[in-house]
Amino acid sequence: MLTWDAPGPGFWELDRSHFVGGSTPLVRHIQTNSMPVAMRRVFAELGTPAETLDCKFVNGFMYTRLRPLIAADRPAKKLPPSWVLKVMTRVHPKFRKRTKTAERVLQGSPWREVIADWENGGRARVESANLGFQKVELSELDDPTLIEHVGELLKHCVASWELHFWLHGYDLGPIGLYLAGCDEWGIAPSDGIPLLEGASPATSAPTRIVARLRSAVAASGRAPRTLDDIRSISSEVADDLDRYLEYRGSIMVSRYDVDGLTLGEMPDVVLSTILHGVERVVGDGLEHRIELVRSRVPAAHQVEFDRRLEEARAAMNLRDDNGPTTAEWPLGLLRLALLEVGRRMVDVGCARRPADALELEVEELNVETLRGRGPKAAELTRRRDQREELAALDAPMSLGDREPAPPLDLLPKPLAELVRTVQLVIEQLGMGGERLSSGLDGTGVGERIYRGRARRADSPEEALDRMEPGDILVVPCTTPAYNSVLTLAGAVVTADGGPLSHAAVLARELGIPAVVGARSALTDIADGALVEVDPIAGVVRIVAES
Repeated sequence: MLTWDAPGPGFWELDRSHFVGGSTPLVRHIQTNSMPVAMRRVFAELGTPAETLDCKFVNGFMYTRLRPLIAADRPAKKLPPSWVLKVMTRVHPKFRKRTKTAERVLQGSPWREVIADWENGGRARVESANLGFQKVELSELDDPTLIEHVGELLKHCVASWELHFWLHGYDLGPIGLYLAGCDEWGIAPSDGIPLLEGASPATSAPTRIVARLRSAVAASGRAPRTLDDIRSISSEVADDLDRYLEYRGSIMVSRYDVDGLTLGEMPDVVLSTILHGVERVVGDGLEHRIELVRSRVPAAHQVEFDRRLEEARAAMNLRDDNGPTTAEWPLGLLRLALLEVGRRMVDVGCARRPADALELEVEELNVETLRGRGPKAAELTRRRDQREELAALDAPMSLGDREPAPPLDLLPKPLAELVRTVQLVIEQLGMGGERLSSGLDGTGVGERIYRGRARRADSPEEALDRMEPGDILVVPCTTPAYNSVLTLAGAVVTADGGPLSHAAVLARELGIPAVVGARSALTDIADGALVEVDPIAGVVRIVAES
């Protein structure tokens, strides 16, 4: 009988903004060995009065817990008297150290250095490592070398994901401080977050490359039916396309797991984005909108508003440049290597299809398994079927007993500000157990109502594969790598995520109407239904069933 027990002491909240259930063993290994490590480090560096943001998987669903700085494994059922809390947070060595760190962070801007390093060598270092793995001809490796390669890729994924989460501390930090300031000045997130629009050129970069290819096709007067047809237009066009796929083709597009698809595995989708993608104008009237919001901030705080908005906008490019490079690209490379393992397992009769290798546990990634002396085909099929069954469940929003949080006014002021920042970020990402919406209501992005046919399927991969230009893509959530395919969509609807989720950021940066976090989207919207996406009201309306 299936049970939903808390994976450890304390209160755990479901996160469906990244993992929607049915996660594979390898991605569970990567996530649980990277995120808590990275967040422990970044919390210490920024002075956050918590040990880490822990994560565990229960029945294939990810749950997170903000792990307290003291006595994390002995969560209290009730708080001690206020005077005790006030004294403890000022005399306990851990709190005193965090308070000093928080003071330095709030007076300075440590994220500026991190952002500069990323843009001046940090990204290039990760790209170089990814390209090194990518250039290996998998089919030419003997069995032991292939297994060694997979093992190195798995280590690379863990290290890159750790960097990914660490960097998020330095991009979400200034964004959270900006939102915390807005909260103090009476500015709602729905008014403050849109002012970050246009600050993430990395999000729109792939669309600009594709637009250049589209122009070349139009100028040629040809009607390409394959990517090779596009390459044949000219050597310059072929070089453009090949370089685009060199840096994008191995990136996981549809989900944060190896059972998704890389962009290179969807050549028809790539072709369609080149031929039929639409570029949209974004950023119109931004300065005027900023000034309108600024005018609502008390005069004494307007300079601080300017500073926080500037720092938040400076962090936005790192926010979505980070993911495809440090997370989805290494994961895509791991998927492709595992499929080569799977092909060899099929050859010896211990797998029914190459994708069966995606069901392997870490300890099963060895030569014995590859040669048929590990789990058999029936067992791998059972594992896949079980994951698919689990993914269809409606998991509990939280597990364990709620932990009482000390009132922020009892904390030293620097710590209180950072705690509020973390709370706001988690809430606006849509990671907390308390949903921001229900039914077909959610967070609207954009100012234009769009009506079209819903493209919804049992998996994001199937939806992307069948999407026609102008369709409304209905998916559980998106990754930053969706920017490679979203120019085909007329609008986007996600079941999970919040105003700072990748889906919301992508929609803003690409100028696509969206409603994110519409909880019932996957159950209430049928494939082919005529629907209306109203980002102004933050609602999806079903106009006619399919």
